[in-house]
Amino acid sequence: MSDDIHRVDAEVRLRSAALTDARSLAESLSRSRTYMRPWEPVRPDAFYTEEGQRERLAGALADRDAGRAMPWVLCDAQDRAIGTFTLNGVVLGPFRSAALGYWVDVDFAGRGLATAAVRLICELARDELRLHRIEAATLPYNEASQRVLATCGFEEIGLAPGYLHIDGEWRDHRLFQRVLHDGPVTGAPAVSGAS
Repeated sequence: MSDDIHRVDAEVRLRSAALTDARSLAESLSRSRTYMRPWEPVRPDAFYTEEGQRERLAGALADRDAGRAMPWVLCDAQDRAIGTFTLNGVVLGPFRSAALGYWVDVDFAGRGLATAAVRLICELARDELRLHRIEAATLPYNEASQRVLATCGFEEIGLAPGYLHIDGEWRDHRLFQRVLHDGPVTGAPAVSGAS
């Protein structure tokens, strides 16, 4: 996957995640903790620290290097991380699919950044990872995320009861997918460790 920096709007960029993002991610997550609580698993306090984010990033980068994931950060004009977008569970072969997860800092929410970033990730997943489809899941009442997905061409494909443990309970999720192409797959995907 290219390490190019991709413009999301006039000031915000999407780029590959790096260990050096730990401090700004910890700050952004701490600032957004209450805002994101209804959509997130219960996290230990250590998660919101620089060290906690460094550990999380190290795992994400190891998954990237093994071809299992592609983590990006959304960055402000000063290159501080203000959100993450990740394709997890990358499976190649005849499936060629991944699951999308994302969040945006409370101070940057409602500006269309998630929509622009998801569109961009769909292009990168099709053109560089050579994926066929991306899936995503939202809580049934997360209308903002559902609007992002619908605007980006995702279609609802079902309801998964008790799908994820969110905010202290097993919660149902609406499942979505976007088929990126129906053509043949040619060339190797641009992911370390992928085949």
